[in-house]
Amino acid sequence: MEEKFIKSFAEALEIEDASNLNLDTIFRELPEWDSLAYLSLIAMIDEEYGVVIDGNEFRKLQTIGDILSFIKKSGA
Repeated sequence: MEEKFIKSFAEALEIEDASNLNLDTIFRELPEWDSLAYLSLIAMIDEEYGVVIDGNEFRKLQTIGDILSFIKKSGA
């Protein structure tokens, strides 16, 4: 599930080379991270995993792995 999520994450943020991404990547430090990337990521998570993350919960997440853990805990 990790590889698939990282690939989907990269596609949502329009990152061409996902080889440097891993579960420990702090996504807010990526050059592609902006408000549009946030919206794209939230939409991808809802569409692919059926999980809705509200803004307060999302602010607590730091790494790609944190996002994936949240999705798993939410039952996806």
